[in-house]
Amino acid sequence: MNHLRTLMAKSFDYIVIGGGSGGLGSARRAATLGANVMVIEHKRLGGTCVNVGCVPKKVMFNAAVHAEYLKDHEGYCFEVQDKGYAFNWNAMKQKRDAYVKRLNDIYYANLERDKVTLVRGEAKFTGPKEVTVNGEKYTAEHILVATGGHPKMDANIVGIEHAISSDGFFELEKQPKNVVVVGAGYIAVELSGIFNALGSKVNLLIRGKTVLRRFDSMIGEALTEELKSSGVNLISDCGVREITKEGETMTVHLGCSGGDNKIAGVDCVLYAIGREPNTSNIGLDVAGVKVRPSGHIVVDEFQNTSTSGIYALGDVCGKAELTPVAIAAGRKLAHRLFDKQSNLRLDYENIPSVVFSHPPIGSIGITEKEAIDKHGSENVKIYKTEFLPMYYQMVSHKSRMKMKLVCVGPTEKVVGLHMIGLGADEMLQGFGVAVKMGATKKDFDSCVAIHPTQSEEFVTMR
Repeated sequence: MNHLRTLMAKSFDYIVIGGGSGGLGSARRAATLGANVMVIEHKRLGGTCVNVGCVPKKVMFNAAVHAEYLKDHEGYCFEVQDKGYAFNWNAMKQKRDAYVKRLNDIYYANLERDKVTLVRGEAKFTGPKEVTVNGEKYTAEHILVATGGHPKMDANIVGIEHAISSDGFFELEKQPKNVVVVGAGYIAVELSGIFNALGSKVNLLIRGKTVLRRFDSMIGEALTEELKSSGVNLISDCGVREITKEGETMTVHLGCSGGDNKIAGVDCVLYAIGREPNTSNIGLDVAGVKVRPSGHIVVDEFQNTSTSGIYALGDVCGKAELTPVAIAAGRKLAHRLFDKQSNLRLDYENIPSVVFSHPPIGSIGITEKEAIDKHGSENVKIYKTEFLPMYYQMVSHKSRMKMKLVCVGPTEKVVGLHMIGLGADEMLQGFGVAVKMGATKKDFDSCVAIHPTQSEEFVTMR
């Protein structure tokens, strides 16, 4: 008997609404702890990350990195006989989609192995302990909301129906030649970098002066310059007034601080202006669950909502919207509910994050400005360095590495670590452990450098 398709009961110990990384992580862990668990999902298993987020994005990032390496071959004395490399976007899409499909199937098999009941459909609260799916009612003592989020689109823009979101990026059957990307956040810069490295003409529109304004200022300023030097047409202090379509191409009419302008011959307009939680149509008001004006669910440090027995985690909470964060929070919640570990919760401080831009970015802890605001400038010491990695000494394109340590107090505890440059994405994890453990500048200094690497600069800063 297929446990996933045959519902033997309508009452469960734990109902999880949402089959993304956080929801599945919590559901499976609860099931291994002996709970009778049901997951409700109406889309593909794996949520944003697996289907239209970090997984397929990293595949495309890797493809873009290959394109960059191809340009550097001559610098390393490979005699390139034929420069006619051509990237087959559609073939890459098919391989990428097949990989994602395999992951979907693995998630399904894992649920079946852990004896988690899967119900396909859209859930809606009909009471504090009750949800309805496809006309059927299900109850549980504990219900988790992990429905994720979706990309924002600006409905006030005339012609916005001609644009796509970041989700639409993964539906593109062929590579656009002339792209307009709107946004200054991590999704906008990641997709701009991919398009650009693979040969598309990229116009990036940002409202301010720099990208990634929520990161340390060093990061935003450095990436802004890198985008420009790599060939991206970055237009600052600018937004979209209207999008018009003429046949197969579009014209994007701009509203900029320097006057109105337009970009013609565009075959893709991509909006990456943020994300919104999927909370508007699931009956949270019926269950008495409080939400912020943004739609995010209000939770405490244990993922409790305002209604006893209902919990929320992941993108619906609007804090540290990262896949590993949701998984960790979900598993800890399962142990708290079904393993008698009543004090178990996720520590949301010092969570490392990476932006897969070109070049990549790694960051953990607070920014220099946040440190000064919190501790006072007299108690903050900044260490930073900038250099050209050895890799770029041999090639025509130069991309400098920048690093910063933010230290506070007489012991110079490291409260912020920020870097942009080759290898930053893979470098951060180890340094993240050090920061999480409360390392000081002296601890960094006491570690012998690994030479020649970029990472050695963090333990040799003066």
